[in-house]
Amino acid sequence: MTQAAFAPAETLRLQPYTDHCRVIADEGAHVVIGVSPGNSYFTAQRLRELTRWGMDHFDQVDLVYTDLHVSDMYEALGYGADEARRKAVKNLRGVRAKVAAAVAEADPTGVRVRGRGMSEFGDVPAYRALHRTVLDAVAADPLVRETCDALTGIFLAGKLAPGQRTDERQREVCRAYICAEVPLFLDTPAILGVPSSLNCYHQALPLADLLYGRGPGLRASRNQGHGILTPTDTPDRGAAR
Repeated sequence: MTQAAFAPAETLRLQPYTDHCRVIADEGAHVVIGVSPGNSYFTAQRLRELTRWGMDHFDQVDLVYTDLHVSDMYEALGYGADEARRKAVKNLRGVRAKVAAAVAEADPTGVRVRGRGMSEFGDVPAYRALHRTVLDAVAADPLVRETCDALTGIFLAGKLAPGQRTDERQREVCRAYICAEVPLFLDTPAILGVPSSLNCYHQALPLADLLYGRGPGLRASRNQGHGILTPTDTPDRGAAR
């Protein structure tokens, strides 16, 4: 569905990252709404709001949550292996249930709205190729690695004790967690076979500065967009570039 503008009286506000991202948003073909397991922002009510918003503005909606490296992350944060596995299972069971409930309520047919774990993309050739590209870029391009490390710092900031420094094992696991998600910021259309796609999250990420920069390097495809999707009562983060 083509959307000329987003209705002002909504509970959620989209800020496309660039003017080109706004064009992709207006096309309204497909949206990925990222859901972080263990993040208190993603309540059952919030997921219902996100799903309804997606259906109002896009032909297809995918709620995607990360279900890779979660146990490894808990272990790197200091939990024993068994406890880390238990926490990961409990965490992922909760997010799956909330996502499934939001999807079933919004679209019982499952035609327009789907809930997916990142692990479901592992057998998709385009995802595997993009993931390899990301790993190679992290290894070879200092700017990509610095950006990844900045994301690692953001991710770990709320999980460590005050004054605790990150160690290399934590950074390594967090990089793996992040790199599993990056292909959906690079080229969701290639992965899912949709004409264009907007990837939405509720926070500004250093990754966007990298992927939508000028010149060579790791860059989003022309039919891939990004937007910051927040409740309307949060401060505006600025206009598209």
